[in-house]
Amino acid sequence: MKKSILLISLAVLPFIGYSQNVLPDWALGGFVRPEKANPIITPDPSSKFDCPMQGKTIGWEESDVFNPAATVKGDKICILYRAEDNSATGIGKRTSRIGLAESEDGIHVQRRSSPVMYPDKDNMKEYEWPGGCEDPRVTMTEDGLYVMAYTSWNRKVPRLCIATSRDLIKWEKHGPAFAKAYNGRFKDMACKSGSMVTKVEKGKQVLAKIDGKYFMYWGEHMVAAATSEDLVNWTPVLDDKNELAAVIKPRDRYFDSALTECGPPAVVTDKGIVLLYNGKNQTNDDKRDKRFTAGAYCAGQILTDAREPMKVLQRLDVPFFRPMASFEKSGQYVDGTVFIEGLVFFKNKWFLYYGCADSQVGVAVYDPAKKTPGDQIPN
Repeated sequence: MKKSILLISLAVLPFIGYSQNVLPDWALGGFVRPEKANPIITPDPSSKFDCPMQGKTIGWEESDVFNPAATVKGDKICILYRAEDNSATGIGKRTSRIGLAESEDGIHVQRRSSPVMYPDKDNMKEYEWPGGCEDPRVTMTEDGLYVMAYTSWNRKVPRLCIATSRDLIKWEKHGPAFAKAYNGRFKDMACKSGSMVTKVEKGKQVLAKIDGKYFMYWGEHMVAAATSEDLVNWTPVLDDKNELAAVIKPRDRYFDSALTECGPPAVVTDKGIVLLYNGKNQTNDDKRDKRFTAGAYCAGQILTDAREPMKVLQRLDVPFFRPMASFEKSGQYVDGTVFIEGLVFFKNKWFLYYGCADSQVGVAVYDPAKKTPGDQIPN
């Protein structure tokens, strides 16, 4: 009898001070971290690349690898991740390039030795050098064209840019997403984080159209939106005051009190459109959610109307995914980050890829056949 009591006590002990995070039926998840698998991509000082801008060989993924996109090619998941060299110290002060890894099971990966997207002596160098190409999100059309939304960083203005590819290796850069909209009004606006709306059709996740146009959520300080007919030129959605229309904004005393930054591609479901986003907690004690570390990035979800994608139907009040493992709370970003950017439907499961403290890449898996709770919430 005493032994039984002890076993029960030990089982309950890890849960003291935490609440189970039961997700509503419209939300995706919970996402489970594969046991002893993470991080799946780490910095590799041995990877070398002949930088066309510097005219010398560099360690292009020497310092940090993080913020990954994901898509499917054939029978493999392809992960496109941000990699930083060792040219300086500090977030945003190194040069970023985008690498490519492949996986047959979504967990174990094989990496290419050189980047597939990087600053070059091309028509994008004024936007991409010296900061580089950052934070990709990748989607695919029904006929197999891959579309990347990424941030160009010249260390002056971050811009949301578009590139396309047929093989994920050779990319055509199309420039800033909003360059032509409203006579160039938003061409030089600081912008990033584009989450295009997708759907799952015959087991394949592809880009969707709403009312005849492609739709993209985007933004960091708030979630905004844009539409496109060709996936290259995007037009921001404006409100009745002719300003950028907000889908959601940060909320005081919630986990997303400082920022609401778009995550991976949004997904059309039978409930509506589900957008996963990155919420940053305030550092101000009067405005932050004190259950979570000040400045931490946790992940939230919203549900919007499938016919009126600016209309928010539901929003999680607590994160479904948050920094918990040691490698998610130590690295470049010491306050802790699970920065979600890659979401892919593969073999009837959802694979979520994320940056761990701006230093490594992790994965978590959601099996719709086994509804599980989200990450536990501190009381």
